[in-house]
Amino acid sequence: MTSLELTRQPFSGFGVNDLQAARTFYAETLGLTVTENEMGMLELHLGTGTIVLVYPRPGHVPAQYTILNFPVADIESAVDALIAKGVVFAQYPDIQGRSAGSTPAMGTDEKGIFRHGGPLIAWFTDPAGNVLSVLQD
Repeated sequence: MTSLELTRQPFSGFGVNDLQAARTFYAETLGLTVTENEMGMLELHLGTGTIVLVYPRPGHVPAQYTILNFPVADIESAVDALIAKGVVFAQYPDIQGRSAGSTPAMGTDEKGIFRHGGPLIAWFTDPAGNVLSVLQD
């Protein structure tokens, strides 16, 4: 079997129902560089040479899982800055009905930050309902 002979860096992509709303959100709210390619789709430039394609999808149904994670040095500052720009963080309740010590707590705090093991992480959605996160590196 031959290996792939790549012509450029691989990239990921996801759909949205409104490209203009996506452009505004990713550029103005998140502060990313957003360009439009020759086919009229958006490209998110993530600073490391990584590009994520954002394309229009009629009848778009957002995934029920995180499609893009943004590592940050200080999750408190990142969450506060995004809240100030109108981002609403998901609130997940703790698992009910578990016995003491059997399962780690799974809920988020009042800011939407999960603090029960693993990286500190907070989830939010873009205008199309796609799940994104900021997580402390």
